[in-house]
Amino acid sequence: MYSSLLEQMEIYIRIVELGSFSRAADALHLHRPAVSKALAQLEEELGVKLLHRTTRKLRMTAEGEEFYRQARLLLVHVKDIMAGFSPAQPPRGRLRLDVPLALAHNMLVPALAEFQLQYPEIEIALSASDRKADMIAEGVDCVIRLGRLADSGLVVRPLGQIKMVSCAAPDYLNHYGLPQKPDDLSRHKAVNFFSEHSREVMAWTFRQNGEVVSCRPAGTILVNNSDILLDCALAGSGIIQVPYLCVERHIRSGRLVEILADFPPAAKDVSLLWPDRHYLPPKVRVFIDWVSEIFRRRRGEY
Repeated sequence: MYSSLLEQMEIYIRIVELGSFSRAADALHLHRPAVSKALAQLEEELGVKLLHRTTRKLRMTAEGEEFYRQARLLLVHVKDIMAGFSPAQPPRGRLRLDVPLALAHNMLVPALAEFQLQYPEIEIALSASDRKADMIAEGVDCVIRLGRLADSGLVVRPLGQIKMVSCAAPDYLNHYGLPQKPDDLSRHKAVNFFSEHSREVMAWTFRQNGEVVSCRPAGTILVNNSDILLDCALAGSGIIQVPYLCVERHIRSGRLVEILADFPPAAKDVSLLWPDRHYLPPKVRVFIDWVSEIFRRRRGEY
């Protein structure tokens, strides 16, 4: 029903724009009686008259003018949708992404100009936060996640791992001293991160005697935002454990100092997820391939 209705709309629009049934028939490679029949069926379906017809000219009714305006917009939209899924056309459309703040700041955003040069017809709608988006409910096309993943029924592509680091501001270390081993953290103040989704406080990890051990150091500040976590450390509020790429420039400048370097944290997995679909829109497919290549090229930097 709907495909024939779209065809009838296309025929009506051509009749109006070309000013005659015969010219519309020629443009659409149809017989003139087929064009007349399509318009009659459309008017019957709508229950209104769209055109006043005489032997010399066509004139739209008031209803015909309004239907022409809306039908033309609808067909443009339909053609855009179809083009967005056509492998013969450049990928296009809005691509909705959800990325943790740490990776948005330090990995994705600096590289997005390259993606835009390759795919200028894709519009990026980027949500950057430390909460876990509901992909299906929020209409997100792809998410990037840090750490171990729960079983979600989504398609997962591992991108690699990123280095973690423990660090604090010089003022904090001058006041509380420099911890020599993870057990010393019991005499220090940590700024801890908790998940907004599960309310769970994230564990810290250290490699010690050939094993990875985890702990939750005591602290007086809990945050659910990685930008605030970093601000707390820079302000001297306590020790943090974060991805190295978040603090590299601050360590190089001396605003933060790496601690417990002999007990490095375990690296964190980085994964790309998208809904389990039999058909992947071209805009999603090219982003998956592009971001995978970005991680492959820059693996040593993370």
